[in-house]
This record gives sequence, C-alpha cells and structure tokens, in this order.
Amino acid sequence: MPNDTAMHELCELIVDCPHSTPKWTDAGVLVLRSHNIRGGRLNLSDKSFTDEATYRVRSRRAELQSRDLVITREAPMGEVCMVPNGLRCCLGQRMVLLRPDESKCDAAYLLYAIQAPLVQNQISWSEGTGSTVSNLRIPHLEALRVPTPSLDNQRAISAVLGYLDDKIEQNRRTGRKLEELARAVFKAWFVDFEPVKAKATGATAFPGMPAETFAALPNTLKDSPLGPVPEGWEVGMMGTVGVQRRAQVAPEEIAGNTPYIGLEHMPRRDITLSDSGTAASVTSSKFRFRRSDILFGKLRPYFHKVGPAPLDGVCSTDIVVLYPTRSEYAAWLLMLVSSDDFVAHTDRSSAGTKMPRTNWKDMAGFRAIVPPSAVALTFQQQVSAMVDLITGSIHESRRLAILRDYLLPRLL
Repeated sequence: MPNDTAMHELCELIVDCPHSTPKWTDAGVLVLRSHNIRGGRLNLSDKSFTDEATYRVRSRRAELQSRDLVITREAPMGEVCMVPNGLRCCLGQRMVLLRPDESKCDAAYLLYAIQAPLVQNQISWSEGTGSTVSNLRIPHLEALRVPTPSLDNQRAISAVLGYLDDKIEQNRRTGRKLEELARAVFKAWFVDFEPVKAKATGATAFPGMPAETFAALPNTLKDSPLGPVPEGWEVGMMGTVGVQRRAQVAPEEIAGNTPYIGLEHMPRRDITLSDSGTAASVTSSKFRFRRSDILFGKLRPYFHKVGPAPLDGVCSTDIVVLYPTRSEYAAWLLMLVSSDDFVAHTDRSSAGTKMPRTNWKDMAGFRAIVPPSAVALTFQQQVSAMVDLITGSIHESRRLAILRDYLLPRLL
C-alpha cells in the first residue's frame, strides 16, 4: 500500500446525490442536509423529512448504511460526517455518499483524514485548472490523495482522535439535556403555572421549588389578555425586562484575535453556542457583546438561532444582542426569547420575502406574563447553574478540539 492512495481506491462506492429537491414532509424518513454536517459530526437538532416513495427514489443507487461517510459538495464544501448505527436516512442536495472498503481503509480513519489540512487543501484547489473551486465535482473527489498508513495504524489514529471527539459529543449531549431541563422548569412555572395550581388544590409543596418560594405563591388565577395568570403577576412586554445592547464597532477598532460569532456559528434550536471564529477577516461594522448576553439571530428568525454568549466578543449585525434590566431575570429572559412562541412572534412580524428580518421594536413588544422578582430570582438560581455548566462544557470542548486539530495532521 503506498503512502497515499486515491479516494476511489479506498471506497467500494462513491455515489452522488440526486440533483433534485426532495419532497418535504412533516415526518417520515430523515433527509440529511448540508447544515446537519459540521466539524466531522452529524447534528440533527434541526431535522428534515420526506415520504417513503421519495426515499426510495433518492436511494435507488445506494441506501445509506452505518459507517458510510457523507461529504458536502458545496455551501459549504468538504464537510464530512459518518452515518451512525440504526439511522435510516437519505441524501439531500449537494452531497455525496462514500462507502469505505474496510479491507483497505478504516471508515473512522477516513473521516478524520478528509478533515485534515492535506486533504482539505486538495478539495479546495483544482490541479487541473490551477485555481480554487467552489464545487466538489465527482472526478475531483475520486482523485483526492489520502494518506494511507497500515490498517492497524489507521485504527489506532482514529481511536485517539475518536476519544477526544466522543468527549466533545458527550459535552454537547449534556448541554442539550440541561437545556431541556431548564425549559421544562420554565414551562411548568411560567407557562402552565403548575405550582400555583397545585397550591390551589391544597398542596403544601411543589417538586423542585424551594419551600419559601412556594409559600409566597398565590393560590388563585385571574383573567388577563393572555388568559388566566397567577394573582399578582402582570402581563408586560419583553422590552420591559430585556434591553438591546447596540455597541457598534468599526472593523479597524477590532483586534484580529477577538472572538467573532456570525449566524453561521449559531446552531438551530440549541442554546449551546459552541462555535465561533475570529475577527481577523471582519471587514464591516459589528456589535460588541459581553459574556452571558443573549444573542438572537434576526435574519430569517424561523431558523431559531438563540443562545447566551459564552465569552466576550463581536457578532454580526444580523444578530440582536440583549441583556436583562435586572440580573434576577437573566434565566427567565433567556428561556423566553428562545421559546417557540417568541420565535414564532418574530417570524410573523419580520419584514422581507427572501431574507426576512425581525427588529428590536417587534421583539420588545412581545407580550409575556412577568413573574414577581422573588420567583424570577429562584428560577435564576436554579437555571444559572445549568447555563454555567453549559458554558464550562463549551470551553472544555474548545480545548479538546484544539488538541484534536493539533494532533490530526501529525498523526496522519
């Protein structure tokens, strides 16, 4: 086996996707899309589906199976992931199936090799034309030269890198579970008013709520423009609790190593903002944000890109930066503006057809049931600990990713 091998020699199959848009459905068979593939991982926080008939058409040349690799051809180009065990899915647009021949090439090793600078540079550069390319064509993909040590060494390399990635993935899953828990508490306390309803039936305590907070709750609901609310709680607007931070800076005022968050770094329906870039390539004005500020993607708000900033930095002006008027409302405000109801409100009020944007005025006008300060403080004390764990896991995962990226070209 030579030191490097052409991709087509390492794969049993290289199959391009159908060049057509799938029929989209609300449920059914999962369709992989470009935004699901980032950093060598398959992220299914935002899922798309098709029906059985469309799945069969799109899988006519080959059905995706576990340990297959999927690589994107454009927008972005060269992102890759592995299909996990038990996942029934088909290719969306602008992606290719790679099925490694595991008598020659370990699938996990090939996943990492494709991400290495040596292969990524080949992906973005065409020797035939002597220029950069924006679309990974099949002949170019098949001709990529991949470093190919012995199978034993391939497996050893993928085991080391896989350990780091597994820890990063564990942090990601933990963050999702913490968010789900925080959201469940928010819904119980501030949407369904379960503690107040329990007290109305004679309960003397509510699971997870401190005794003193429960004792101070009313035991009746009153009518309001938003429906029944606890006695003494008010209907207000988000803008009475949240404030927009508009600290705009010119590119020449931003140090090149300043963390930068654009919409492309923000996941959908996930408050864990683990990805970011640097301001080195920034050429236009940006907004400054501080750690724990809430970032809300206002361009195409239905993408549901919201989360707390894990560090200080700058962001795209298509991101609204906001923070609470009082610190005890920080967790409540985060859960509110990342809720389905709030995002749906911004979507309905957004302007523009192809690239709709919401604005601060409409965001601030969202009506919500505002809890008393003491209840908000109790919620803050519980949920802020969860957000701190999420933020801590983000920084740990970044350190692990730096180590992985340092080792990757050296191990190959």
